[in-house]
Amino acid sequence: MAGCSTSGLPKWMPAATRVEFDGVSSENVPESDSHSTSSPQPPSASRLGSASSDSQTGFGERALSAAGAAVISAVLVNPLDVAKTRLQAQAAGVSYYPTQHQYERRFASLGPSTMFSDLRCSPSCTRAAIFGTESVCPPDCFQYKGTMDVINKVVRQEGFARLWRGTNASLALAVPTVGIYLPCYDIFCNWIEEFTVRNAPILIPCVPLFAGTLARSLACISCSPIELARTRMQAYKELRPGVKPPGIWKTLVGVLSSVRTNDNHNLRGYRVLWTGMGAQLVRDVPFSAICWPTLEPIRRRLLSVVGDEGNAASVLGANFSAGFVAGSIAAFATCPLDVVKTRRQIEKDSSRVLNMTTRQTLAEVWRTGGLKGLFTGVGPRVGRAGPSVGIVVSFYEVVKYILHQRNADS
Repeated sequence: MAGCSTSGLPKWMPAATRVEFDGVSSENVPESDSHSTSSPQPPSASRLGSASSDSQTGFGERALSAAGAAVISAVLVNPLDVAKTRLQAQAAGVSYYPTQHQYERRFASLGPSTMFSDLRCSPSCTRAAIFGTESVCPPDCFQYKGTMDVINKVVRQEGFARLWRGTNASLALAVPTVGIYLPCYDIFCNWIEEFTVRNAPILIPCVPLFAGTLARSLACISCSPIELARTRMQAYKELRPGVKPPGIWKTLVGVLSSVRTNDNHNLRGYRVLWTGMGAQLVRDVPFSAICWPTLEPIRRRLLSVVGDEGNAASVLGANFSAGFVAGSIAAFATCPLDVVKTRRQIEKDSSRVLNMTTRQTLAEVWRTGGLKGLFTGVGPRVGRAGPSVGIVVSFYEVVKYILHQRNADS
């Protein structure tokens, strides 16, 4: 976060060390040089606080700031997450056609071109036909054609609340993930920056990449089972009328039940809870490696315009703008890896779950869908990631700014 390569930042912006573009730390400037450029003055509270604000902001305060940002982001962008997951699941072969057992045989006898479901996609659908005493819609009424089509059909067929399907899992995932990710990124950034300033100044521009990679890896490994539950909750809809869809716990129990084997007395069966973790790491680590090196210079440029006169609103605007741009670019670039992660996590064949690899799944997506298949759901993914990163980063930095101002005043 703010501790990385902070040249050009206003004095209130937290920094472990203020690094100039030429790689020289201002902490190492000789005392005589500093006196030659300015007359002696008592240091202000903000100037004293800028060099040590990261040490004053504890891990608990960082985690609280990040968790609050995660809650806001998860609630606001969840509909786009549902749309993205549904599109990717449909491309992987998941059917949203609500057939009922009492009609399947009679429909099959009519042939695939005349098969109807026993439910209507919506009360106002003009394509519904009468089959016996039932008004029914053709199967393509239950196929998704794009982001807005997913949102419209979810609202019509399942209700408005279903756009927030998996929000509880998103919150259960986002709070610990971002609570680990952003504070660890902040801390790793400061540690790595201090090391590179002293030992390898040429690597200073790579500090956000290294810190983001380490922090994201730690967060992914910690929360992979909840990510698995969220993906399944968003990908599958309950086709039986009047039945409540399973929550996080029932979803994970169902995953375990699907791979029960005779040798399940060991831990092999529980490995399925980390299905797709490799694909998630392969997706999220490059995401961070693209996002942070893109975000930091944009944010640094915007904050340098604000200068020392910045307030919470300017911090919010600068960080949201930088996060939006960086998140959108990173989301687009890593979309094929997101498709692979979704496919791995919605797979119900126990043999494929335990034996398929990320590389094999990527090759399978390429064979069956080509370039279009690799970028399935790219629209809602980019539309979700840009605002999400912007919200998380800006909220996190604003809270840190307020805490820093409070510490400086005290």
